[in-house]
Amino acid sequence: MLSDSMFGLTVPVGARGVNSLVSGETMSDASVASILVVDDDKRSLLAVQELLRGPGRNLVLAKSGEEALRCMLKDDFAVILLDVRMPGLDGFQTAKLIRERERSRYTPIIFLTGVSEDVDSIFRGYQAGAVDYIVKPLVPEVLKSKISVFVELYAKNAALIGEIAGRKQTEQRLRESEEKLRALAVHLQTVREEEQIRISREIHDQLGQTLTGLKMDLTWLAGRLPADQGPLKEKTESMFGLIDNTIHSVRRIASGMRPEALDEAGLAAAIGWQARDFQLRTGIRCKVDLPQDSNGLDPDRATAVFRIFQEVLTNVARHANATRVDVAMRLDADRLALEVRDNGKGIPGADIHSPKSLGLLGMRERALPFDGRIEISSAPGEGTQVMVSIPLYQDRAPARGIP
Repeated sequence: MLSDSMFGLTVPVGARGVNSLVSGETMSDASVASILVVDDDKRSLLAVQELLRGPGRNLVLAKSGEEALRCMLKDDFAVILLDVRMPGLDGFQTAKLIRERERSRYTPIIFLTGVSEDVDSIFRGYQAGAVDYIVKPLVPEVLKSKISVFVELYAKNAALIGEIAGRKQTEQRLRESEEKLRALAVHLQTVREEEQIRISREIHDQLGQTLTGLKMDLTWLAGRLPADQGPLKEKTESMFGLIDNTIHSVRRIASGMRPEALDEAGLAAAIGWQARDFQLRTGIRCKVDLPQDSNGLDPDRATAVFRIFQEVLTNVARHANATRVDVAMRLDADRLALEVRDNGKGIPGADIHSPKSLGLLGMRERALPFDGRIEISSAPGEGTQVMVSIPLYQDRAPARGIP
């Protein structure tokens, strides 16, 4: 048995060889705090190991500064006990090299020395990165207390890192989920627009042609009625009126689903048509200021802006109690801007960003795939202004399918 007067401990040297303790094997469990003890004195290493051994701790022993640096490459440590006076790399040089490594820049280092250092040496130790400076012989209770503080800090830091990593993973999953939901929403909007185009064309072409043919046949029949068939002539006139009303309804339904002007004449013409139709149906005056030509705008953006404009007019008709709507559209070199202003009662500020305002939320979702922006400003009794701004060019195309 070997008695170490430095610690006042009896350490069984034969029970645990130093070579096995400095083999560099480390424990990867985040709940275990690794402590690196560096001393060229084999008895000191064993004594410190027996003193600091405990659950949740992994003692790694090194007999030189060079060996300590190799251990630093394999593990992260809660604290380092570093002897100052060692052959080869001394404690100051070892600490400096440890501090130069990014991973261990902030690892606490406690210097151990067997002699009373002068002020310059102590200052040099702190300058090298030490957080404490202990002179041998050590008081076991003091050493245990100081090491426990750093082990506890390490455990809390590890728990915090784990919590942050967990939150980042959750945030990443939420972002991915949000992107998938947005892609799904864009896909559904695209499918709905394509379906509306198909149905609108079928209504216009098939039903419209059938009604036109029916009117031609009725015209032929009416022209061959005898002059004395008054009741039949009245009936045919009634049928003409019914067919004309049906043709008008078919055109209105087809235009409501997908106005021909949007595909044939462009966005500006479609907005002008929608404003006139809105004024006719609601009696709310519409003043429009539109560019002469918007045919160069791609169909996806044109559809998105037109649907946003329709939603704005729907909100005006339902909620604003307005008597006037001003519409202005501008096409710059790289951006489309649409402004719609009414003189109604305004929107409460809380409703502008409320998740329950589905119409406003839908408008923003339509602009988002194009990196567009919608700004709504309103005040009670002063009307509402909606500003739509959509870039004409962007690096990514809007999602058209489900990832």
